[in-house]
Amino acid sequence: MAKRYEPGEPEPEPGREPEGMDLVHLLREVTVRLDLAGARFAGRNGLHPTDLRALVSLLDAARAGAESTPGRLGERLGLNSAGTTALVDRLERLGLIRRVRDTRDRRRVLLEVDERAIALGQSFFGPLIDRTIDLLATFEAGEQAAIRRFLSGVRDAAGEE
Repeated sequence: MAKRYEPGEPEPEPGREPEGMDLVHLLREVTVRLDLAGARFAGRNGLHPTDLRALVSLLDAARAGAESTPGRLGERLGLNSAGTTALVDRLERLGLIRRVRDTRDRRRVLLEVDERAIALGQSFFGPLIDRTIDLLATFEAGEQAAIRRFLSGVRDAAGEE
């Protein structure tokens, strides 16, 4: 959300961007480049961009210790039931995920990412992740905390409607 100026507060001069817009533009450029990298990965592996988002979502859930169901996946991706079923069917056919019965409730289906999908993603994104970790290591703990706070705030702001 753009900064709101209070009465009496000086607004930026016409033609000048508010302070911090350079970071907004840089963040947008990073987002575009990451999106293009994801599209290259998807294209090379016969995936739709939504397939990649689904795999990332499932991996993030697993990392957080959360179970994934088709309903939760569809909700996270903004898909209806039919779209979610088609997505899960496609990823399962490709051998990237599997449906497993919940051991506590046999009526419920859980989704798991196959190790082949993890290896495939690591082969493509691993070097980028390694370079990013190396870059982060050049920042002090306080700087990393500021970066984390900023990125978390942007994530939360992007989730607001």
